[in-house]
Amino acid sequence: MLRAIIFDFDGVIANSEPLHFHAFRDVLADERVTLTEDDYYARYLGYDDLGVFKAVSVERGLAWTAARVRELAVHKAERLEALEDGLSVLFPGAADAVKRAAAVVPLAIASGAIGVEIRRVLNRENLTTYFNVIVAAEDTLLSKPAPDPYLRALTLLAATLDGGLDPSECVAVEDSRWGLESASAAGLRTVGVAQTYQPEALSGADLVIGSVDALDIEQLVKLCTR
Repeated sequence: MLRAIIFDFDGVIANSEPLHFHAFRDVLADERVTLTEDDYYARYLGYDDLGVFKAVSVERGLAWTAARVRELAVHKAERLEALEDGLSVLFPGAADAVKRAAAVVPLAIASGAIGVEIRRVLNRENLTTYFNVIVAAEDTLLSKPAPDPYLRALTLLAATLDGGLDPSECVAVEDSRWGLESASAAGLRTVGVAQTYQPEALSGADLVIGSVDALDIEQLVKLCTR
């Protein structure tokens, strides 16, 4: 039985990963650190903002303090907001997919993006009210691929439903192997959306689709009745 759907945000609903890359690249360039697009997608996309700067610090031997990492994350968030100005960053068909899903079951977001960035896009696109729960980077101690974001979303969703919520009754919609690992570890069924990576990179998903516009609720129901 399908009782809830939990969406990742960047790479699934919002086509914002290119903007995140540019924001990270620009901030790191000010620190005389070069970040290539290939490196970003291969090594860092699965991290939240703090995680990216921590990883870069360790890998490049920069010894940034926790305070400096937080400062860089603030600069990156400011740069991202400037890059988004005046743009719609939704994938084609994403709004309709969200509305179709919300007409059937409660929805949540479990994302490594910070809450203000998620809500800024959803508010601009009039989609905020379709989500019962939003779990952002600051809402859990550990980020993906740890299961914490999905476990938190499940707990908050269960509080709104009669009779609790079993993870196997929920489907996660993800675009990366890190997100799929997180959702699977939390016990959810998984759909991989090949909008950021090629389908073969999402082989760990229960179902792989080409775009969020192709999300079929009947297929999700079948995933939860195996």
